[in-house]
Formats: sequence, structure tokens, C-alpha cells
Amino acid sequence: MHPYEYKKRILIAVSGLSPQILTETLYGLAIKQKFIPTEIHLITTIEGAHRANLSLLHPEKGHFHALCREYQLPAIRFDAEQIHIIADAKNNQLDDIRTPAQNSAAADYITRIIKELTHDADSAVHVSIAGGRKTMGYYLGYALSLFGRSQDRLSHVLVEEGYEGLPRFYYPTLQSNLIETRDNRPLDTSKAEVTLAEIPFIRMRQDIPEKLLQGKAGFLETITLARKAELTPELIIDLVNKKISANGEVFTMPDIQLAFYCWLLKQTVVEQTRLEKPRPQKPREDYVTAFMAVYKKIAGEAKDTDKTEASLIGGMKSSFFSDKTNSINAALISNLGSRLAKPYCINKIKTRLTGEYFTDLLPEQIQFSIIE
Repeated sequence: MHPYEYKKRILIAVSGLSPQILTETLYGLAIKQKFIPTEIHLITTIEGAHRANLSLLHPEKGHFHALCREYQLPAIRFDAEQIHIIADAKNNQLDDIRTPAQNSAAADYITRIIKELTHDADSAVHVSIAGGRKTMGYYLGYALSLFGRSQDRLSHVLVEEGYEGLPRFYYPTLQSNLIETRDNRPLDTSKAEVTLAEIPFIRMRQDIPEKLLQGKAGFLETITLARKAELTPELIIDLVNKKISANGEVFTMPDIQLAFYCWLLKQTVVEQTRLEKPRPQKPREDYVTAFMAVYKKIAGEAKDTDKTEASLIGGMKSSFFSDKTNSINAALISNLGSRLAKPYCINKIKTRLTGEYFTDLLPEQIQFSIIE
């Protein structure tokens, strides 16, 4: 499905002291590409918001309203509530982005906005990085790379030489309208050319764990986790506190999943063999003894261990084996994201009668110790 076919279409832009970037981008989208947003969000500073409210949204002289009227665009939700003023962790709004602390606040704020606006699977987002300080555009583009979906797009607006940056130029008008350059040369706004240059970007959303997609992680935390996927795998399993650390990302699993994972790792990594899945109608009794020893060590004498042991009388069935491998992989991906989880996940190779299971981990990449 094309982006313009989505029911909810969102334009996101950043601006500094030149709010014209928004109307130029809207013109390029709505008139040239037929992507008419249903709502617009502008990320800016205190002064940028002041200028945008007056020059774009003034009831009589606002250029956003003028563009919509002139080109007879359908209703687009864009008002003061859709102008987001960048704020720091203490909710102090910023008037500029110059210091390292201000840049860090801008990165986190922009990341949060992009994450929220890409949450709805039935929406298509178009992000323009043309306005604001260069760092704002960088953070906006990187945030879209982290959270963008297949239907989302990134662009930069290109304005014909002579018109670019003029305070009185907002978009190419239908009717002739004279403005002057800084050296008093007259120009006709109806003759201006405005186009959008689409920017390809790598989509890394599937590499982001669900806890970050649903939570309030900032820019640095998200980037740090994404970079961990580039490191050599390091798995630490803390059987005392029932924790797992994968390249420093700590999480937990239910006792039965943790026990099955430890048992499988011992069989496949420590002993350097692949574990055969029980064949249909041929449960594996030898698996039960080894698995239950690990399970009881982790869970103690809990009632669940008795129930599990009773269900395994006669041997471990194919369905039990499949359920545990699938749930463990789902937990790894949910906590780590697909890219970081890859070396830790349980792989399968089909054989003639069943399948063989293993991980890509090496013995030296696994430790059983306390996680501080």
C-alpha cells in the first residue's frame, strides 16, 4: 500500500526561525506527490513556536491557512497543540539548541515524538529534515531510522535559487504575487519551483526490543542498545537471581523457560552437539531426567515442577519441546530486538524425520555467574 493510501497521514517537520519550511514541504507533498496529510506536527523552540503560530496559524494572515484555501486542500489538523516545543528532562522549554545538554534534550525529545507518532500501524509518516539546526535534522532522521516502518518516508525540501530563505516566500502561489529579494530584486511567487528530495534510510525498528518501543527510552539509550548488536556475544546466566545478561542487557524469563534454555545450552554449546527434537509419537525419556534436574535447581520444590514432571511421564513430547523453544526465542527478541537476539536464539535445521536445534554461541561466550 502506498503512503498516500493510508487513512492517517502525518507530516512531521522541525523548524528554527524559518517556519516557511513547513508550507514549502506541505506544498511539495500535497501538490506534487498527492500525499495530503491528515495532521501536521512541528517540532521547534520557544521562538520558533512563536513565529510559527503567527506566520502560519494566524486566523487571517497565516500562510498555512492561505495555502490550504488557495489549493482547496481538505481539512488538515494543525494548530497550536501540534507545535511541540523541545523541553529538557525537567520539562523546561528550550529557546535554542547550542549546548551539549540542550542537544541531548533535543535528541531525547525528538526521539520520543517520532516513537509516539509511528506507533499506529495504520498510519504513514512523512518526515522533513529541512528546517531547524543541523543537529535537529540529524536527530529527526536518525529517530525515523530507528522507529520508521516500510510506509514512512524522509525528505528534504528544495527551493529554487533566489526564493530560498526569503522571509516573504512560503510556497508557490497560484496567482501572481510579487516579493523582493534582499537586494530589492522583484520575484513572482507563482513562478517558484519547490520539490522534495526523498532520502533513503535504513529501517532498524525490528532491531529495537519491545520494551523500548513501548517505554520512554531516550535517544542515547536506544542507540546504545542498537550498537550492542555489533559486539561479540556475551551471555551471563545468573541461576541464583534468575537473571540473564546478553551483552549487558539484563532481563528475566519464567523458571521453566530459563531451565529449558540452560539445558539446551549445555547440550548444544558445552557439549558441542545439536539437540534432536523428539519425534512424533516417540517422546524422549532421557531428555526429561536432564531437563528436570536443571528445572528443580532453578525453581526449587515449587508446585509447578511437580506438575511439569507429571506431564512429562513417558518422555518429553515434540509439542513440549516446540513450545519451549518458540517461547524462549520470543522472549529473547522481545527483550533484545531481533538483531541483538540473533546469536542467542535457538536455531533449527530440518532433518528427514524431525529437526536439530542449536545456537550460534561458543563455549567461551557463556558464563554462569552472579549478575550485579
